[in-house]
This record gives sequence, structure tokens and C-alpha cells, in this order.
Amino acid sequence: MSKENKIGPKISRLRELRGMKQEALATALGVSQQTVSNIERSAEIEEDLLAQVSQILGVTPDAIRNFDEEAVFNYFNTFNDNSGAGAYSTNPTFTFNPIEKLLEAHEENKKLYERLLEAEKSKVELLERLLNNK
Repeated sequence: MSKENKIGPKISRLRELRGMKQEALATALGVSQQTVSNIERSAEIEEDLLAQVSQILGVTPDAIRNFDEEAVFNYFNTFNDNSGAGAYSTNPTFTFNPIEKLLEAHEENKKLYERLLEAEKSKVELLERLLNNK
């Protein structure tokens, strides 16, 4: 199976474009970083896992399945094309608005980091209570 047809590398690239580390995705999924690494090397993943990953990344499962990095860059290159023909293309070759999705992903990342911070605060409080009880 070619790299283009593998779902794992597409997940990896979308995660990287979101500026998210494997550890953050792992925490959001409730799995280990190694599990995320295995997912990102997989040709296929289960639909329910794909749905969870897509929600965390702020895209649809179809956007992951159909992700084509070359098409994304070609779309953005049309804005730098001075020929005029493709400069204002209304038919992008991918299934989501990348700027809108990046803004949504930023908000999702912010919420994720806030949840991670709360979890760490809870751990610290628990450790402090344990130390005070000794």
C-alpha cells in the first residue's frame, strides 16, 4: 500500500500542521505516546478511533481519509500565482477550509492544554495532601 493511501501518515501530517505533539494527541485519546506512534504508522485504523482522532484534530474523518498535502500546498500556491487564471480559484482540491480549521484547532488545543493543566494541578494537590498526611 502506498504512503498516499495509508491513514496513519495522514494523521501524522495533520497533527504536525496543527502544531500538536504526539504526547498531546495521546493524552486527548487517553493512550500512550507509543500507541499514537503506532497509529501514525498504520495503513488503516478502526472507524471509532478515526472519529476520535478527527475530532481532536478539528477535521472530519473524510478530511483525514482524503488529505493530500500536495493539494493543500497547490491551493495556497494559487494565491501567489500572478497569472490571474488560478489566483482566485473557487474549487479547492481539499475538503476543508484550512484557515478556519487552523483557528478551530487552536481553540481545541487551548482547551486541551487547559484540561492538561487542570489535571496537573489535581495531581499536585493530591501529592501535597499525601505529603501533609505523613
